Amino acid sequence: MLKEAVLRTGCLTAATSAASRGDLDPGVLAQRLLLAVYAYGTNTGIRAVATGEHGHSEDDIRYVRRRYLSPESARAMAVEIANATFAARHQAIWGTGSTAVASDSTHFGAFDQNIFTEWHARYGGRGVLIYWHVERKSMAIHSQLIGCSASEVAAMDRGCAAARQHDGGGGQLHRFSWPVRNRVRRHQAARLRPAAQDQADQQTRLYRPVAGDPGAWPRLEPALTRPIRWDLIAAQYDSMIKYATAIRTGTASTEAILRRFTKANAVHPAYQAMAEVGRAQRTIFLARFLRDRDLQREINEGLNVVESWNRANAVIFFGKGGDIATNRRDEQELSVLCLRILQAALVYVNTLMVQDVLADQTWADRLTPEDRRGLTPLFWAHVAPYGEVRLDMGRRLSLHGAAPAAPPEAR
Repeated sequence: MLKEAVLRTGCLTAATSAASRGDLDPGVLAQRLLLAVYAYGTNTGIRAVATGEHGHSEDDIRYVRRRYLSPESARAMAVEIANATFAARHQAIWGTGSTAVASDSTHFGAFDQNIFTEWHARYGGRGVLIYWHVERKSMAIHSQLIGCSASEVAAMDRGCAAARQHDGGGGQLHRFSWPVRNRVRRHQAARLRPAAQDQADQQTRLYRPVAGDPGAWPRLEPALTRPIRWDLIAAQYDSMIKYATAIRTGTASTEAILRRFTKANAVHPAYQAMAEVGRAQRTIFLARFLRDRDLQREINEGLNVVESWNRANAVIFFGKGGDIATNRRDEQELSVLCLRILQAALVYVNTLMVQDVLADQTWADRLTPEDRRGLTPLFWAHVAPYGEVRLDMGRRLSLHGAAPAAPPEAR
């Protein structure tokens, strides 16, 4: 699958030499890059991959890895495969494009000696977190390596370039206050859709818009609490805009600002105001969520996508028990990006396979509307991840990406 995706997309052109020139034959270079990406993306390591049937030694692969494969080039390769997948998709099967993404973190074990390794209270182990942004048809559009104590709100903000985001539940209350920042960053405005379990937890904390009139919403009376403190928001509005502008212009990171808000014993007044805006936003959102069945389905779909993505991680990144076996930050990041490349290749090839099958009118007629809604390119039951590593550039998958047959209602 990786080889097929590389040959069809030409993504290896993103891997350029760190030196001024390179003297390797392009065909040999392509094979060694494939082996290096596979070694990192499956976490089996270059030594294990070098024992396969391909004619390349461990030293050869390590040389290409050092000279050509960097986190920047790996990220560019993943983007190329993602763009090729978007271009190859047929709307009749996968529906129209969307700017909605689901985001969540995955915990990976890592060696204790690394200063970046931290203990994660929820997962109960040492390691690092990978924060993913995955679009609705299972293609990762962004990934980040962060520490276990790092704010997932900051990670979510750094990778948020979508109009709607389904948060996997790791965020905090002030994630709802980000629309304040978006007044100065409208082109990247994020309407956050929190996880279903968060909604269930928060349903008992609805806030009144104003004081007085306790009988205005009798059916919500058990869930209503105090009124929103609009005076606090008004008093700190200029400060909130200042911090929002700092994030927009890049003069300060979201995580640095959050650390400043929480480093002192006394709660920062701007933080209190942002939290108050968050309470208002959350109340508005929950009121809409409770009455809008389509919104409930959309959120559930987005969360299912990112949970399936995390399950696929364990299948692909199977080497060494799924633990990142290095203490170097750049090596850890490269492992994650190569995993993203492999997963993108899986989704790309599966997309073409599904389209080839549904190009047959017999199979297309068997799908009900519910079946079409449930189609996903993220499946791996047909993949055998274990065994010998064999590389034959002359063997190709029989894929055409043909135009799909029209659904019955369109004929």
